[in-house]
Amino acid sequence: MKKAHKYIFVIGGVMSGVGKGVTTSSLGMLLQQRGFRVNIVKIDPYLNVDAGTMNPTEHGEVFVLDSGLETDQDMGNYERFLDRDISSRCYMTSGMVYKTVIDRERALGYGGQTVEAIPDIRNEIIDRLETAADKANSDVSVIEIGGTVGDYQNIMFIEAARVLKIQKPDDVLFIMVSYLPVPGKLGEMKSKPTQNAIRQLNSYGVNTDILIARSEVPMDAKRKEKIAVSCSVRADHVISAPDVASIYDIPLNFEKDKLSELVLKLLGMKKTQINLTKWKSFAEKVKNTNKEVNIAVVGKYFDSGDFVLSDAYLSVIEALKVSAYHEGFKPRFTWLSSKDFEKDAEKLKDLKSFDGIVVPGGFGEKGIEGKLAVIKFARENKIPYFGLCYGMQLLVIEYARNVLGWKDATTSEITEKSKHLVIDIMPDQKVKLQNKDFGGSMRLGAYPAKLKSGTIARKAYGADEVYERHRHRYEVSGEYIKDIENAGLIFSGTSPDGRLMEIAELSQKEHPFFLGTQFHPEFKARPLSPHPLFSAFIQASTRNK
Repeated sequence: MKKAHKYIFVIGGVMSGVGKGVTTSSLGMLLQQRGFRVNIVKIDPYLNVDAGTMNPTEHGEVFVLDSGLETDQDMGNYERFLDRDISSRCYMTSGMVYKTVIDRERALGYGGQTVEAIPDIRNEIIDRLETAADKANSDVSVIEIGGTVGDYQNIMFIEAARVLKIQKPDDVLFIMVSYLPVPGKLGEMKSKPTQNAIRQLNSYGVNTDILIARSEVPMDAKRKEKIAVSCSVRADHVISAPDVASIYDIPLNFEKDKLSELVLKLLGMKKTQINLTKWKSFAEKVKNTNKEVNIAVVGKYFDSGDFVLSDAYLSVIEALKVSAYHEGFKPRFTWLSSKDFEKDAEKLKDLKSFDGIVVPGGFGEKGIEGKLAVIKFARENKIPYFGLCYGMQLLVIEYARNVLGWKDATTSEITEKSKHLVIDIMPDQKVKLQNKDFGGSMRLGAYPAKLKSGTIARKAYGADEVYERHRHRYEVSGEYIKDIENAGLIFSGTSPDGRLMEIAELSQKEHPFFLGTQFHPEFKARPLSPHPLFSAFIQASTRNK
């Protein structure tokens, strides 16, 4: 007889950004460390088929899976906490679901029957959840439903969860993550918004089994009793989740409150031992590291404030943090707008106060000259520099302009009116752009790269070939590779056929660390498995102190 699969739905209350993603990641990690096979799923209610065409200043960064699927950044949290790759079957949007149903209808897949949201959209959601669980051969799925209870957009997903509960009454659990404010003038924690959120969920036919109570401070017994009496959530099923200094403390705090034990009990799963030795060791490094390494992140997504910047470059920041902590340093970040260096070149001198400089990925002309000025300054003043995707392409352009003397060197992403288009669009991408095939059409996902011996990259990886995730349309033009290499820049990583340049660097005899990657190494960095290139950059930056 086939063992029953368990489903845990995580739903948000009161407001967005309350911590559903980290809660889902933490619970998944705790269950995994108890020996269960865990599948984590993210449901996004927007109608975009994937996250690839969404503005990072509004939505945050796009995370890319090995398969090439462009997803919400929560998928990155899942991979970081579980320390493993996650399948594209574990990501779902309203756009994906509706497109599948409509495409099936157009192909007469419903045999001429009327196609409606109920039951066809709902059934497609349930089928995707069950298929993801089956393909992963997992014991339990932890499923985050995006948005907040009361949003019109996510009602269909909550309805699918409700029906799944009816079909499998002993195998489905509902967790609400809600916010309890402490208004400054009152100085008292208020539970009424969360009470209303739980009642709203009840009106959909879904009862909250466990409440994760997010707040600035720990929740007291009185508020737990209020929730219990007014919303029929047992007081011992209310888990206090106060603000913490590091997200990596969250699963440990949950374990202190025996969250995973409670989940196992409610789902009728066998209680097993948990091993958090490695995770606790990393969390201690985060807490107890006092030495600092000062990193400048030069980007352009600043138009909505610094809080958006951290979302737009979330994986880069986490990758730097992880490597820094493993090296025994606390990273101190300074966000610098590349546009500022275009307005005032004197500001470049301020870069000497930093131990290392990172230029993350991006698109378009905005702020490009400021980034080029920063890269030139880092190269000439021997400041460790790490360029990611666009940051690597700009590294090549800067070198072509100021070392080879090609003052018009540029990328065809900006203009095609140049004699030295050292960065050019990939041939297959030209056709896609001409046909206005923008969504999900870049070079996406994991590809192999061969590494040259005796280089920074080869030494860092300790391997001849690696697989890294990509998201780009432009590449170093083959026409100029020999001239650039003859001038001293080393293409230390290439595609197996040698056509595509994956890593560019200067010899350590010339520069302590001047390296760029066409791929996005940040997508493979995890708390228990720091990325070797980020670690090499941090090592160079700490030596630069």
